[in-house]
Amino acid sequence: MLIYFSSAPLYTNNIHLPNNQNTIPPEIQHNTKFFPFFKDILGAMDGTHINCNATAADRQAAWDRKGTVTQNCLAICSFDMRFLYIFSGWDGSAANSTMFNDTHITDLLILPGKYYLADAGFPICNALLIPYWGVSYHLAEWARAHLQ
Repeated sequence: MLIYFSSAPLYTNNIHLPNNQNTIPPEIQHNTKFFPFFKDILGAMDGTHINCNATAADRQAAWDRKGTVTQNCLAICSFDMRFLYIFSGWDGSAANSTMFNDTHITDLLILPGKYYLADAGFPICNALLIPYWGVSYHLAEWARAHLQ
């Protein structure tokens, strides 16, 4: 998976980070629930685990929290469901916040004043909008709490 996601033609043809010319996504701009609150948003990011076959020496580090052997990959998507960035190859035991910190230091450029949506597994910083700790944000949790 690492070789497939990070090499041509998939990566070079389909993965494009936003630049200064990018405008507000139409999915945000034309929805009064989201605009102007999310006018500086670039997309959403999350980590995903992909099953892998690790060598015996690497197997311990590749175990994820569920006990399977995986690689953790960080993906960023725009609101029109296009990939903006993929970072693959971390062991399954790596946390999303660790992957984000590494990408942010090495090659993930986040424009000043812009940000991505992320879940609670990511660090608190100016480049990410994450939910408040302890606030229900999944639909199933809202249904159980009888909130609207």
